[in-house]
Amino acid sequence: MDEISLEVSKRRDRGRVADYIPALARVDPSQFGLAVFTTDGQLFSSGDAHVAFSIQSISKVFSLTMALGSIGDSLWRRVGREPSGNSFNSIVLLEHEKGIPRNPFINPGALVVTDVLLSSLAPRETIGEILQFMRVLSGSEQILVDPGVASAEKATGFRNIAHANFLKSCGNLLSPPEHVLGVYFHQCAIAMDCTQLARAGGFLAAAGRNPTTGLSVVSAEKARCINSLMMTCGHYDGSGDFAFRVGLPSKSGVGGGILAVVPGVASVVAWSPGLNTQGNSALGIAALEMLARRMNWSVF
Repeated sequence: MDEISLEVSKRRDRGRVADYIPALARVDPSQFGLAVFTTDGQLFSSGDAHVAFSIQSISKVFSLTMALGSIGDSLWRRVGREPSGNSFNSIVLLEHEKGIPRNPFINPGALVVTDVLLSSLAPRETIGEILQFMRVLSGSEQILVDPGVASAEKATGFRNIAHANFLKSCGNLLSPPEHVLGVYFHQCAIAMDCTQLARAGGFLAAAGRNPTTGLSVVSAEKARCINSLMMTCGHYDGSGDFAFRVGLPSKSGVGGGILAVVPGVASVVAWSPGLNTQGNSALGIAALEMLARRMNWSVF
């Protein structure tokens, strides 16, 4: 891991930080962190692995886990399981498919998942439930929502507002759109470091069990389903290329983080804020490709 950190630190092509959210635009693009949490409870880290960053769309993995725990497979009546082939915030497919998002990792799909979590709770309580879930999984009470990022999400999230209203018009959003958006903006603004996020994702590598506590988070079958969606849909229109290069289930976020899963072995988080044209961490992908090859971790 230290060798990889050194190698990627020498790369000039670091991508560009997300500039449509001011708080993300100010993040130092020179930073890089890497963490590995094994299914037997060992934690390894390198670089800036203890610097907190905005997890953004990686939060969709955990909200999906909660929704599946709440309503099970009935979720799939409202959201699909197919790769979109489009950018994460595209509205084209949503209109073509009459308000049924292609998968839970594109933004409209994540809004439907958030709506499920809101079905029995008020918005503030739902945010609290998501935050507590992340704290339990990571074993850290220090995890918080960054209020500046949440406010910036609300101030700039016009396309998400359009998604929510379109979903509501199609009958696929049961709560008021403003409530769904408020929770969604806050879950994306959760700040974690690589080590915390690797611990939180450990259950996906351990057949649904938290490697630290041994307690079941989801069934092994549901963990397999989440991993399969991460493999096919976790990088939006860059998912196929990531599978080709790295070969691991993973989920990216525009904060520069990538959560990857080596089934039966470990959860891995790479973070560097510079993004490629698909909105995925440029150095993060490069580092995960190196790690997967050197450890022979590809699932293929």
